[in-house]
Amino acid sequence: MIFDKETAKRTAEVLLQINAIKLQPNDPFTWASGWKSPIYCDNRIVLSFPPIRNYIRETMAKHIEVHYGKVDVIAGVATGAIGIGILVAEYLGLPFIYVRPEAKSHGRQNQIEGFVEAGQNVVVVEDLISTGKSSLNAVKALEEAKVNVKGMVAIFSYGFDISRKNFETANVALHTLSNYENLLEQALETMYINSKEQEVLALWNDNPSEWNTI
Repeated sequence: MIFDKETAKRTAEVLLQINAIKLQPNDPFTWASGWKSPIYCDNRIVLSFPPIRNYIRETMAKHIEVHYGKVDVIAGVATGAIGIGILVAEYLGLPFIYVRPEAKSHGRQNQIEGFVEAGQNVVVVEDLISTGKSSLNAVKALEEAKVNVKGMVAIFSYGFDISRKNFETANVALHTLSNYENLLEQALETMYINSKEQEVLALWNDNPSEWNTI
């Protein structure tokens, strides 16, 4: 779920302004999965714009305090959320760790980098939620380390049904600053797209894996 409507609109606005999110319904991107997509999101660009990264950092931090209460450690999902996770942890004055997709094959063979103890309360920071698979993989690693994962916060979610089901199945709370629905509303309101393009973009979100054949 989104934190609140005002945050969702403001976040969508700034992500569009700096081209962290690009909408190209007439010239779609091709994802690594092979899906044709009219949207491309790279929230790491936020780090290059100090006023916007500060907005993201402070908004995430304040909502973590409201929604999750006492937190001992902030965890970022590698690699996209390491930067913003560090900023959030610094703002809250908390330790930071990050979680790799899998354990290293050499050295100490860590999957979790940094210091965390069993029983500590952890909130996971993510930059983008698509299916939720990689994000929940990080949660699984933390749970195997016997920490208490209170939930996850992310900058943006595509709002796919599969991601909602995956988070529900894993029983992991998720809050995002903005999502696809609010993005389209903001893009239309600011004339970034027109109503016809909005319809095309909405169709993609309903069936992303088959959209290129529609």
